[in-house]
Amino acid sequence: MPGAMRRTIRWILRHLWPGAVAAGVLIAVLAQPRAEPASGEAALVLAADTTLGDAMRNGDKSVARRLLSLQFTYADENGKLHERKEFLADLKSIAAAPAADVKVTIYGLVAMVTGHRKSALDSDTFFLDIWAKQKGAWRALIMQDVVLAAAKVPATEPEVPGWVAKLYECKNPCQTIPYRVRSPAEQDIVNAFQAIEKASIAHDADDYAKHIADEFVHYRSGYAPVPKLGRIAIIQAQKEHDIPALLSAIQSMRLWVYGDGAAMISTNGVPDDAAPLLRIARVWVRRNGQWQMAVSAQTVIKASTQQ
Repeated sequence: MPGAMRRTIRWILRHLWPGAVAAGVLIAVLAQPRAEPASGEAALVLAADTTLGDAMRNGDKSVARRLLSLQFTYADENGKLHERKEFLADLKSIAAAPAADVKVTIYGLVAMVTGHRKSALDSDTFFLDIWAKQKGAWRALIMQDVVLAAAKVPATEPEVPGWVAKLYECKNPCQTIPYRVRSPAEQDIVNAFQAIEKASIAHDADDYAKHIADEFVHYRSGYAPVPKLGRIAIIQAQKEHDIPALLSAIQSMRLWVYGDGAAMISTNGVPDDAAPLLRIARVWVRRNGQWQMAVSAQTVIKASTQQ
């Protein structure tokens, strides 16, 4: 990748992203509708999530093993990835404190448990635990921690040089991604995902909104949470002020579909660049035949943890 491109993306990450996110945070979150009421499955998921947390703190590998999917991965607040075998090897060293303000949302055969907890590294983190119903039992598929920031009043938007947009062309992920779909449902989700990315680049808030669930919230390391209306406000502000949108390329991706719910994880970043990578976990829901993104949790991978 040309040096000019790398410098451009680093400039955007330093100067543009924080102000845009902060502006979106000012959108009233009270206007956001809640997810559909969870069924009795929510109690089963919550019990499983609580049992897994207890097993981690007690170092009970037998109990934890039964609750983990074979595809399980955990990303801590530093973006360090723990595969299933490594996770089970030393549960106590990565065990978090009991969670607070826990919420369970069911999407088909996928469930997400969210809330806040004190991590093993003593950080106050937002967590996203994604569960999938496999062979009639709920199994933990993905765990991800994000250290957030409190909402802040945004500073004046910086002026963006006109040459920035001219240097950027969204091939990955807008046109292609490094993932081979395995089913029509996966293809539909990939199509929806790329439609979201293209709408972001084109500053098309209306098309963006079509593929985002009303209860959607965006979480990212070091920033305050941004709901759907906040994300739309950012896109509209970028269009109004002619601010280009830059998207990080996908280096790797995995996708699982369970009925009307799906989970996606990816590692995003610019190859051969000094900027940090992102570990991103997303949940999708199919409503009225259309796939929509229900949550996005993005954890910065610190240099010492990059693999």
